[in-house]
Amino acid sequence: MTFTVVTTPGNCPGNYIETRTWIAIDNCDNATTHVQKITFVDDEPPVFSNVPVDMTVDCSNIPPIVDPTATDNCSGVFIAFNEAFLPGPCAGNFTLTRTWVAEDDCGNSVSVQQVVVVTNDSEPQFDSVPGDITVECDNIPTAPTLTANDCGANVDVTYTEVRIDGLRPHVVRTWTVQMIAAIQQR
Repeated sequence: MTFTVVTTPGNCPGNYIETRTWIAIDNCDNATTHVQKITFVDDEPPVFSNVPVDMTVDCSNIPPIVDPTATDNCSGVFIAFNEAFLPGPCAGNFTLTRTWVAEDDCGNSVSVQQVVVVTNDSEPQFDSVPGDITVECDNIPTAPTLTANDCGANVDVTYTEVRIDGLRPHVVRTWTVQMIAAIQQR
């Protein structure tokens, strides 16, 4: 009895034909041959694991990109990533759609997504503010220029100053921040 195996490659590593041949020969040189052909076809896409879950977060707490993993039953896997930005009704409100596509060596592919809804629930914050001071009435310092931010978006700072005369004259300085209606791009 003899046994041989011949492998014929296909169009990708997971597609091939294996030809198994058995030859039985008796003592009188009579022979019988049996051939079995096994066709291997890779038609299953890769399988993802550790896919990040959808979430809603404040703009100050956007999660980093955490790539899932993918495996395939027959061959290697290539993973492509894309992040799409969809603006919301105001700066600081938007949606990130993170998409991963896994493709094996035979062109089978599967995709998964994580949707991150980003909200702006916090008030703008001044980068620094001056404290209250006491000065001589003829030595009032110039008002500093203040800056502020809100979720990385541009913020407009307005300034007003009111002088109040009387028994205890004083100056009230007010800085107000308001978001500029602009689309934030990532």
